[in-house]
Amino acid sequence: MFLDVAKIILRSGAGGDGAIAWRREIFEPAGGPAGGDGGDGGSVILKADSNVQTLLDFKYRRHFFAQNGEPGRNKKQYGKKGEDLYVKVPVGTIVREAKSNKVICDLIEDGEEFIIAKGGKGGKGNAKFANSIRQAPKFAQPGENAQEIEVILELKLIADIGLIGLPNVGKSSLLSILSDAKPKIANYHFTTLTPNLGVVKIDFQNNFVIADIPGLIDGASEGIGLGHQFLKHVERTRLLVHVLDMAGSEGRDPIDDFNIIMKELSNYSDKLREKDLFVVANKMDLPNAVENLEIFKLNFPELKVIETSAATTNGIEDLKYYMFERLKDIKKDYHSLDKDERLDLESFFKVDRTIEVNKKNGEYIVKGYPISELIRKTNFDDYESLRHFEAVLEKMGVMAQLEELGIEDGDTIHVESIQIEYFG
Repeated sequence: MFLDVAKIILRSGAGGDGAIAWRREIFEPAGGPAGGDGGDGGSVILKADSNVQTLLDFKYRRHFFAQNGEPGRNKKQYGKKGEDLYVKVPVGTIVREAKSNKVICDLIEDGEEFIIAKGGKGGKGNAKFANSIRQAPKFAQPGENAQEIEVILELKLIADIGLIGLPNVGKSSLLSILSDAKPKIANYHFTTLTPNLGVVKIDFQNNFVIADIPGLIDGASEGIGLGHQFLKHVERTRLLVHVLDMAGSEGRDPIDDFNIIMKELSNYSDKLREKDLFVVANKMDLPNAVENLEIFKLNFPELKVIETSAATTNGIEDLKYYMFERLKDIKKDYHSLDKDERLDLESFFKVDRTIEVNKKNGEYIVKGYPISELIRKTNFDDYESLRHFEAVLEKMGVMAQLEELGIEDGDTIHVESIQIEYFG
């Protein structure tokens, strides 16, 4: 099965919590804080791999989570870092954020990597909070949260040459003769239901990749038949080879066939029609082929035409070497033709750090992400941790804003999910 679109969820690892620990060595009677920092969480890294041909693996597994960092340890030992998770995708995979459909990255080189979700930082152990005044802190810092994102993977095949044409004109037969590909071949429409790739070998050092693009019919660019599903795979090809049944063996006119496909390319994208292109006049061993070719050349004198017969293999060698020579003059550029809006991943994961301080119905309310994180990192059963909490609120300017609102001793402050009593 060929699968070229998949939706998956990616999550990095959370940072490990810092440890609360104390020195217990025999010659250190006073002890002291010895809690180590938590390990960083693992990141999720997308990696383009030429050995992966489709997105089929993502049909059966949709969740990919990197490893969390381990908590800190005694004796100021750091927790182990979570392992990064590498998710292999085919070369030519476009990654989009699922809700906005904005492009995050386009992986077009074998081995190319992209960090899509960064692991959370490990929290600090209580040893890091010791100072000349607070010599025995009984609190530590939790690790940072993980990053999570739902993405759509969309594969657009990367090939040097794309074989295009109406069904049953001989594209699959030509591919099987030219390359090492083994496509399904039969004398009926839509034998090819998936794009097929093959490598054409010129000599020991030179080869190129050719793709059979199936399903193109009249109306393909509007979603009729299978064509719209596979037109996107034409985008990354450097050269298009338009295969025609020049004998008109199914009662069609080769000129009409050519115009149908060119119209569909233009309707899908103006740039597709502008791609380098030449014509293969196939089935030249059949009646009417020679006469039809003469008429075709009169109508399209500017087009290069190579005559072949997949049945007899006549012209195949000429076709192979002409494609190779033609590719020499075409610069490699496998980027998608789309001008899609890009997603700023840093902004996507950026948290709103606004702190709201309000007075409503005589009650004082403080909320915001920084406040939620501060609460998460505070042990309210420990006096020193509570003092640290209040000191951070002071640094954030929260206490000053409360005083401007007229807070008095004994008033209650609703700080996110907790309540504290104010004493100036």
